[in-house]
Order: sequence, then structure tokens, then C-alpha cells
Amino acid sequence: MAAQTAPNTVSTATATDATSATSPATSSVDLGSAVALSCRECGERTPLGPVFACAACFGPLEVAYELPAGDPEALRKTIEAGPDSIWRYAPLLPVPADVADKPNLNPGFTRLVKADRLAAELGVTGELYVKDDSGNPTHSFKDRVVAIAVEAARAFGFTTLSCSSTGNLAGAVGAAAAPAGFRSCVFIPHDLEQGKVVMAAVYGGELVGIEGTYDDVNRFCSELIGDPIGEGWGFTNVNLRPYYAEGSKTLAYEICEQLGWRIPDQIVIPVASGSQLTKIDKGLKELIDLGLVEDRPYRIFAAQAEGCSPVSAAYKAGHDVVRPVKPDTIVKSLAIGNPADGPYVLDIARRTGGAVEDVTDEQVVDGIKLLARTEGIFAETAGGVTVGVAKKLLDAGVLDPALTTVVINTGDGLKTLDAVAPTTGPSAVIRPSLDAFREAGLAH
Repeated sequence: MAAQTAPNTVSTATATDATSATSPATSSVDLGSAVALSCRECGERTPLGPVFACAACFGPLEVAYELPAGDPEALRKTIEAGPDSIWRYAPLLPVPADVADKPNLNPGFTRLVKADRLAAELGVTGELYVKDDSGNPTHSFKDRVVAIAVEAARAFGFTTLSCSSTGNLAGAVGAAAAPAGFRSCVFIPHDLEQGKVVMAAVYGGELVGIEGTYDDVNRFCSELIGDPIGEGWGFTNVNLRPYYAEGSKTLAYEICEQLGWRIPDQIVIPVASGSQLTKIDKGLKELIDLGLVEDRPYRIFAAQAEGCSPVSAAYKAGHDVVRPVKPDTIVKSLAIGNPADGPYVLDIARRTGGAVEDVTDEQVVDGIKLLARTEGIFAETAGGVTVGVAKKLLDAGVLDPALTTVVINTGDGLKTLDAVAPTTGPSAVIRPSLDAFREAGLAH
């Protein structure tokens, strides 16, 4: 695969130049079993620090570990005895051993719902589960990734937490910064859903709306991170991105543990930047390498909204390169027109025998309502995408209805009320009398 431009940047001269304005001293940092940063393209290793691009080829960096060796059963017992949060997996993450004792929101270990009624509606004969991450502190999976970024920010001596966001990340950064004692300043497109705007602002940090799309916000943040104004700033999804991204692995860890330490046959994952999907795959491979789960095939399916589906378009065309698009969809949390991890999503879908598919906004709303009606889970629009894509793939015979399947819901529908409000409301408005109730045809 050709090297990709570093995530969330317009251009860089060198990896050092890209982070020099926001790079406090990084000697003797304690990030647990993390030992270095490794380039996903050329394999070049870089010392731990707030760096996101390889100096040799400009490829994206990710965390490399010396993971615990020894008896898998003993490691399982250690994990199971840990806190009911992502910190039960601290030995597998770039965090200090005492992370659970530090001020943080303790996200994770959200419920895995056995979705029998949804399975019946979709014609699934095997086991169907919904991994419902709306139960996190700010009601989205972003709490997982931000929690890891906070520990990196502490280690590197940053004083301000920041991000570019489609909404959920902004709220997660604001919430996590409060107990950890960081100043927060986050950047969002100016036209986000009101629920996400309020949630991002309520924590008392600075919230800045940028006129334009999420990709315009990213370009602005690229300028800020290289300016003296950005000195001491930890951008969770830019100069802290290698650590931040590791938080998504915990979804894989939890799903397998909650299934009795086994890998599901099929997983349907929403795609914005693509980072979540690539890290779930990384987490599954780590569990196999550690002997915590049986090494067996699994298939990963990527889900996008039709109005912002550059990865799906590339997959269907047989391309390895993802062509950027201008988003036009109600699914604002997935509205990233130039997904940094898009090529890696394509690789994983093809390697595992999965696929990449998209659904219309109307199918998204139908997916939200179907999940709510069958399982009592009110998903945000990204959850409507995964349910809608699962249905589409089942109808097309691509998803196997007899296998164990997990569909991921990344957030709470209360954040995206505008998507369903036009078609959802009272069944009737009546006078306060039994006769009026009968006349409305509701007395059955």
C-alpha cells in the first residue's frame, strides 16, 4: 500500500516539523507496556512522544508494545478481576499501571445485548448481538479513545486538551478534561446537531464552531498545531492520535470477553475516519497472539452513509485509494469526506472476507427505529447505519444469517433527535376521556 498523508494534516515537511510546536519533553514517560511508535507503512520505530507521522515515509504511527507473556488463563483471571471499565485491560494499553487511581471518567465495559427480537426481524438464525456504547459517560464510544489520550497528555506534560470533532469527540474531550484538570478547547463544524453542541459546551471549556465541513475543521487544526499558539496543546486526534486510537481496541477486548473469550464470526462497524475499525481488528489479533481467544477466522464489515461513502465507493470499484468526497448526509458523526484510515479499512475488509457497504439517510432512520422497536436501544445515526447495513448485507446474502454476528452502536440517539423527529411523535392527541381514546382506535 502506498504511504498515506499523516492523519488530519494538509501537508508536512517532516514529522518533527509537524509536531515541534506542541512537543514537551518526553524523557522517561510511563505508558505501561508501550515501548515505541511504529510506522504502519515502513515499520520504522520512533521513541514514544507526541508524534503522529513517520519521519522516514510520512506514514501513520501506531503504538508498539511488549505485551505480557505467560499463562493466558492467568491473564484472563487478572483481567476479569479488574475494574468494570477499560482499565481492566490496562496491561494491553499505553497507560501507567495505576491509571484506575487517577481522575478520569472510567469508560467502557458497556453492555453486549443479545438481540433476539432484532434477529427475528432480520432473519438471523444464529446469535445476534448489539455492542451498545451509548452507556459510556458522555454516551458515545469516544470516551474510550479520549481516556487513553488523556494519559498520554499527562505523560507528555500538555496543559490543554483539544480536538477536531463531528460532535461526540468534542463532548468527550470536554468531559474528560474537567476532572483531569486540563483546559479544553475543541473545534467543530458550525452546523452540528444541537444536542452535540450543548453537550460539548456544558463542561465549561471553549467550543469553537468553524464555518465548513469536518475536513475544513481538520485543516484549521493543522495550522494551529504548527503555530506558537498551539504550544502545550494535546490534540487527541492529531499529535496524540497514536495513543488515542488504541482506545478502540477495548471494544474488541470487551466483545470477546463478554462472549466467553471467543471471537464473533462477523462484526459490522461504522466508518468515519476508519480508525475504530482498524483498531478493533488490531485488538482481535492481539487477543489471538496472547492466547486469550482461539485463533479462528472472522469477517469485518464496514458501514457508511451513502451521502459520505468514499470507502464504500472505493471498495465497490476495486480501488486501493480512497477518493475524498464532500459529505451530504444526516449522519454527521460519520461525515468525514477524507478518511485517514480508509485504505486500511479496505485492506481489512478484503483480508477477512468482509465487505464495505452504505445506506441512504432513509435507511438510516429505518435502522434507528428498528433497533429501538425490537431491542429498546435508541441509537444515534451511526447506529442506524450499522443496523441498516447489516440488513442490506443480509438481504443480499453477504452476511451469513447462521453465524454469530455483532453490530456496533457507537452512541445515544438523544444526540441526534433531528434525524427521527420529522417521522416520530404522538400516536394521537385526544381529549382527556375514555370515549376519545376509543375513537382514536387505540383501545385494543
